[in-house]
Amino acid sequence: MSVVDETIAAYDRGAAAFTAGYESLSAEALWGPLKDLLPTGAGRLALDVGAGSGRDAAWLVGLGYEVVAAEPAGGMRAEGRRLHPGLRWVDDRLPALTAVHRLGLSYDLVLLSAVWMHLALVERPRAFRKLVTLLKPGGVLVVTLRNGPGDPERAMHPTSLGEIEGLAREHGLAVLRALDEPDRLGRTGVVWTSVVLRLPDDGSLSLPLIRGIVLNDEKSSTYKLGLLRAVAKIADAAPSLAVPAADESDRVLVPMGCVALHWLRAYLPLVAAGLPQAPGNSGPDGLGFAGTGFRALLALGITAGDLRLGMRFAGPRADALVAALGEARRTILAMPVRYTTYPNADGPVFQGVGRPVRVTGPVTLMPETLKAWGHLSVPGPLWRTLLRLGAWVEPVLVSEWARLIRGYAVRMGRAWEPGVIEGHLVWQEPARDTGLARLVAGRLAQAGTPPVCVWSGLPLRLDALDIDHALPWSAWPCGDLWNLFPASRRVNQHEKRDRLPSALVLAQAREPILTWWRAAWDSEQGLAERFWAEARAALPIGADTSFDAAFAGLEWRRLRVSQDQQAPEWTGVRGPARRQDGAVSG
Repeated sequence: MSVVDETIAAYDRGAAAFTAGYESLSAEALWGPLKDLLPTGAGRLALDVGAGSGRDAAWLVGLGYEVVAAEPAGGMRAEGRRLHPGLRWVDDRLPALTAVHRLGLSYDLVLLSAVWMHLALVERPRAFRKLVTLLKPGGVLVVTLRNGPGDPERAMHPTSLGEIEGLAREHGLAVLRALDEPDRLGRTGVVWTSVVLRLPDDGSLSLPLIRGIVLNDEKSSTYKLGLLRAVAKIADAAPSLAVPAADESDRVLVPMGCVALHWLRAYLPLVAAGLPQAPGNSGPDGLGFAGTGFRALLALGITAGDLRLGMRFAGPRADALVAALGEARRTILAMPVRYTTYPNADGPVFQGVGRPVRVTGPVTLMPETLKAWGHLSVPGPLWRTLLRLGAWVEPVLVSEWARLIRGYAVRMGRAWEPGVIEGHLVWQEPARDTGLARLVAGRLAQAGTPPVCVWSGLPLRLDALDIDHALPWSAWPCGDLWNLFPASRRVNQHEKRDRLPSALVLAQAREPILTWWRAAWDSEQGLAERFWAEARAALPIGADTSFDAAFAGLEWRRLRVSQDQQAPEWTGVRGPARRQDGAVSG
């Protein structure tokens, strides 16, 4: 057992005693001297790392924050759930905070109370970087430093304000306040320093780099835009496919098969329409990626909308897809990866990692399958910018792509009517199609188990059944199976409409949702494969294919949509409507 594991085990064993001590102190009294520096306003999001019993997280909830509580000791999490029901808990630890980063959230406030002394000196630079990358521009980081006698069961190392100030300078944070305080539990010789730091609110993140790629870089083709758009689309719709680089650099690895897939989705409609992607180009001729595989996709009538996670290809369609993905990978590595560089430097922004593995036979677009083409290494700041600001990047990128195409066409003596090029550049999402979910609901009803409205819990007649996007299409267009639920037409069209269910409403719908998922998507292999391919790409569940994990992932995704899109919330079915006119009377 490592020193860190022994420390966590000590908190597990002593959870009840530690909790009693922590809860004997008032969070308001502890944090009052720093309260004026904490971000204010509705909808603020806070992360409490090493949340212990949840005392401070619950206090932040009382201040109006949405809170994520990260705690590695199971005993402490259990005490926290008992004392402070309703908190969102994550089993995670420094220095990596892997599970927290997988959520794809950024925070107005990150609190690290009574944790820093447990980190060995060699772990601290990495831990600090991980904390800083979770902050929003203008976000605040609060760290408490303990000095004095340690505890033989819990490894403790010396801390200093100078160390924190040095790390802050490296990462561009300003020290707002450092406050020395005695130990509130009266332990002899123990003293604390609370440090408040802020990330500058320049609002840019990696936007200057993106602007340089989109607007300033020399371009002999549209390939740089194609790569950036592919990565941006993955950050929006399938962020859970990205994993931190193993070398602990601030980079993430995205399956190259997924990058190539989104590349094909971008280029298929453009090439089919004969829109030039380089000087002198028309159709597939002259495009490095448009080899036999790509041309076979065109000949077979495979569209961009067909190339989505969970889809299965066999025979000539599978052969064409595998060949096209390989062609796209080779072109991506040879051209945009090689020539997309940092300003005034020769270093590439993107890097290819790993060698491809041969893929044969029928192909189902699952996360594991897409790793067969290796990975694309993406800088962490760029990835986080696309996660948080992708909706703002997309219009600029598309506008520049249309300008390039129009310029190539003019030099070839060709002209396009206004809006035609932009129309072909519209990303071909799967249609807002609820037909499969409706068909499955009908089958269940015919089998004697009619679906229930997940929001009211009441059985439904098929003539009054709607299929609802739980996370509304207007806020985040997602037709994945995990996001489609049976609902009363009255509730869906007249109450919930295009609003996001509140955290409480979603929690109350847990059992109906789990029942629907199991009945609808767990009965046939093809449906199950598609469900889990889509869920594992969009939800932060890793390799866990349990429906409980999927529901937890749905809750996290709801929080991210709320934070990123600021969607209006729905607070639930009104009393009289719980016996809506679509219910089956008993």
